[in-house]
Amino acid sequence: MKNFIIEDDFWDLFPNAKIGVVICHGIDNSINDKEQYNDMLSTSEKEALNYLQDSNFSNNEVIKVWREAFQKFKTKKGARSSIEALLKRVYNGNHIGTINPLVDIYNSISLKYALPCGGEDIDTFVGDIRLTKAVGGENFVTLGSDENAPPYEGEMVYKDNEGAICRCWNWRESVRTMLTENTRNAFLCIELVDEKRLKEFENALNDLARLVKDNLGGTNRISILDINNNKVSID
Repeated sequence: MKNFIIEDDFWDLFPNAKIGVVICHGIDNSINDKEQYNDMLSTSEKEALNYLQDSNFSNNEVIKVWREAFQKFKTKKGARSSIEALLKRVYNGNHIGTINPLVDIYNSISLKYALPCGGEDIDTFVGDIRLTKAVGGENFVTLGSDENAPPYEGEMVYKDNEGAICRCWNWRESVRTMLTENTRNAFLCIELVDEKRLKEFENALNDLARLVKDNLGGTNRISILDINNNKVSID
């Protein structure tokens, strides 16, 4: 049995955080209608602009809370949260292109709610997946590279027994575990550090699960992890 476990060194830094997980099984992630997902992303891009009212990009609250969070652990210079990267592209007028249905769906939810969303292929995990501080030196190869770029000691990472899965919490993911058209079982997550946005966080999780079920079939279930509930089965 594989589990997702959030370790104490994460809660020491973020005691009020919540990690929402959607575990999907038996889905069909093959690409059959790119226009549908392109339209979904375009709609979410328009909604995302509502979160960017301050002309100084970094002053917008949805950016600011993640800048502050990233200051609490060791990061690679220039690393930013995944939601900042997405919103920056929209802010600059650049369309988010389609990749595959699961990625398009979670990107659309990420933009709609201005919350970091990510996903990995469960069948590629080696043992449990953990959100924890890196010991340093874990194997990590990201998209567009064939070189190992291990996390720093003390960097917040998702990892399994084979290496890091996502560096700097939600900055860059590993090629080894990424979602593809062949993915049948998926681990999707949404991350919350701003307690004031709990309802939006819950709505985002429900929307994510619904869109996956309606478009890709299979079954899924939602779990919300916090300091008092730090483990869930992903099988």
